[in-house]
Amino acid sequence: MQDADKLHTGLTSDEVMARLKRDGWNELPTSRKRSVLAMLFDVVREPMFLMLIACGLIYLVLGSIEDALMLLGFVVVIIGITLYQEGRTERALEALRDLSSPRALVIRDGGQQRIPGREVVRDDILLVAEGDRVPADAVLLSSSGLSTDESLLTGESFPVRKAVRMDLASPAAPGGDDLPWIYSGTLVVKGQGIARVLQTGPRTEIGRIGKALGTLQPEESLLQRQMRNLVRTVSLYSLLLCVVVAVAYGLTRQDWLNGLLAGLTLAMATLPEEFPMVLVIFLALGAWRLSRYQVLTRRIPAVEMLGAASVLCVDKTGTLTENRMRVRRIHAGGLVHDLETLPDSLPEALHETVEFAILASPPDPFDPMEKAMRELGETALSNTEHLHRDWILEREYPLTEGMLATAYVWRSTTGEGHVIAAKGAPEAIADLCHFDAGQNELLQSAIDALASDGMRVIGVARASFGPDPLPEELHDYVFAFIGLLGLEDPVRKGVPEALRECQEAGIRMIMMTGDYPATARRIGEEIGLRGFERIVTGADVSRMSREEMLEAAGKTSIFARMQPGQKLGIVEALKSLREVVAMTGDGVNDAPALKAAHIGIAMGGRGTDVAREAASIVLVDDHFESIVRAVRMGRRIYDNLRKAFVFILSVHLPIAGMSLLPVLLNWPLALLPAHILFLELLIDPSCSVVFEMERDEQQVMKRPPRRIDEPLMGRQVVLRAVFQGLAIFLSVFAVYALMLSNGYGEGTARMIAFAGIVAGNIGLIFANRSWNESMFRALRVPNPALWWVSAGAILFFVLVTAVPFMRELFRFDAPEWRDLPPGMLLVVTCFLVPDFVKSRLFRTLLGIV
Repeated sequence: MQDADKLHTGLTSDEVMARLKRDGWNELPTSRKRSVLAMLFDVVREPMFLMLIACGLIYLVLGSIEDALMLLGFVVVIIGITLYQEGRTERALEALRDLSSPRALVIRDGGQQRIPGREVVRDDILLVAEGDRVPADAVLLSSSGLSTDESLLTGESFPVRKAVRMDLASPAAPGGDDLPWIYSGTLVVKGQGIARVLQTGPRTEIGRIGKALGTLQPEESLLQRQMRNLVRTVSLYSLLLCVVVAVAYGLTRQDWLNGLLAGLTLAMATLPEEFPMVLVIFLALGAWRLSRYQVLTRRIPAVEMLGAASVLCVDKTGTLTENRMRVRRIHAGGLVHDLETLPDSLPEALHETVEFAILASPPDPFDPMEKAMRELGETALSNTEHLHRDWILEREYPLTEGMLATAYVWRSTTGEGHVIAAKGAPEAIADLCHFDAGQNELLQSAIDALASDGMRVIGVARASFGPDPLPEELHDYVFAFIGLLGLEDPVRKGVPEALRECQEAGIRMIMMTGDYPATARRIGEEIGLRGFERIVTGADVSRMSREEMLEAAGKTSIFARMQPGQKLGIVEALKSLREVVAMTGDGVNDAPALKAAHIGIAMGGRGTDVAREAASIVLVDDHFESIVRAVRMGRRIYDNLRKAFVFILSVHLPIAGMSLLPVLLNWPLALLPAHILFLELLIDPSCSVVFEMERDEQQVMKRPPRRIDEPLMGRQVVLRAVFQGLAIFLSVFAVYALMLSNGYGEGTARMIAFAGIVAGNIGLIFANRSWNESMFRALRVPNPALWWVSAGAILFFVLVTAVPFMRELFRFDAPEWRDLPPGMLLVVTCFLVPDFVKSRLFRTLLGIV
């Protein structure tokens, strides 16, 4: 009696306040909007930034104010770029989020009240109708043809039918027809009902998935780990060389103060401050470039990881498909017609089926299947007599537990009788048409043919009735069967092409969906997915051992009827197999796997807040092909990073060599602090601007992804850098030695050697733009920064040799005509030798191909 009273009166205001105090607001815990200080703290605490700041402080201690100011200036610029990108992403995500919580209609204090969804509490009586977003988990007390779209929780495209059930005590998992539970965040697509709230906020089904994300910690980027190791290794060698130079100078010349200066000069030349700076600039600018393709980067390190992705796990609904329904096939007159293969106009034999499918729906439908029927009719029947916009709706027979069909009674403006159109489960339509065993057998074969391709099958029938009072039961009409409709969730435009490019790039794709196996198989065939002979279901996964799951993850391309925890298990299994996993999705059920994957990619338009919060990449336009662009950008960034790092390593070898050997041989110093500063001013923009702007190689998407354990500076890459740097060093050292031994002055020899190193730097830039083509062929690909940097270096060198004040600062002698032949020979040699070292012939001679 008390429950019945509550149904009519609802909770009182005092009861609502008590529940709010006990349970809190009906909202999901989301990450708070980060302040500028919080974003700044996150940026600065990165190891690469700490290394940059530490190098700047070291230069301050050493008294090299220019280097310190330059380095710390770069820190400020990079922080600004990163903060701008982070802030832009945060603002874009905020714009994607629906700031106003959905409204809810409840019964309180004996009357109906429209309240914000966040104010709903346990035991509230909800009134839900077509088009409403369910504000909390609830159990139905009354229902009239209620169906909900639970694809955000299950991944299943089709609406599920609801029914009042008193025989079920505890809520079951979302999905499945004729269950009494409705879930927070799902959409009512048909009918209406009254329900009592069971759970709110984080205790709902959607909230439990969100809470599970808190237990997952994003992994440190592989490149970040490699960068830390590389910086540590180079720093140790630099410090060791500094000590060697200082001690050697002091022992050979008994001048320990100048020995310390020589050691500090080498330290300025070899400290690896460019490595972390280049990494941050490349990733920040890469994220900015991706944003121009409607791809937002929430976690900057994910940019380079995209290039290493070896497995792409995708959710079907809303990712591969459009998350809407369309009529694909029509069975009428004993024949099945595929609308994809039909000409532009619909055959006359199919007009009646479409006509009565529309008449069996409300005039302004909300249900996705009814909308698909009307869309087909509006386009295919627009110039025929089969659309009846002027007919008057007299009555509706809603879907019931005993009759899985709906019917609408219409009255023509010209006739006196009624026209009845019915649609629903084919078995229910067959029952209304009083099919015999033979007719049922033929109908079942047609149903099986459509259902085997993963389509939702709807039967259509018609009846007529005179002006007499309308009967209460549908069975009192005499129905005639018209045909069947096969509806599907269509594949997104561009998906097959994007998938083909992924496969050419050696990226394996796995479909993980909550939908049925037959539907998943159809989508796999349509998009050209490889290797789905065996489809594994969520039930199969739940019975698997760890070894069996690893085997399934390594060989299976389609996982169907998957629960959120099972998707997460497959992602973890793939990571155990040393795969670099990118996971895409838009639903709440995708969120745990999105966060656990190396790269989580959420759909921004159709996606949920929970999915976007969990992801590291957000596709604003929801275009699947944007993923391919992002992978291409990731590979380009990684390639250009390696080119920049080869340049940095190569360019420091002649600098280190010309700082070290003259000391050991008791010769005049070839490089002084002013020279080092000039070279650093050339090196920094070269590696951070020129190589960042370099376009991707032609075959970048034709090669397999790199291994997860592949070092950034592998053997061949290091050898390439070492040989290029050594070739320049030996050329410069040889000319420097010859000039000193042939009567040239110390200042002249220093000037020519410096010219060789500058030419070698420019040659290294040109040579390393492409590792597949010569520097001259690579000039066909424009790069404006290349010419600006080269012109700036040449202009500055001319100034320091021509202007007396600067020439004195650099300890150069005035140039003479006799300096031209050795100078030009060295400049040309140092410019061309990096490209020769890069050639396959040279690598073959050295046996390192």
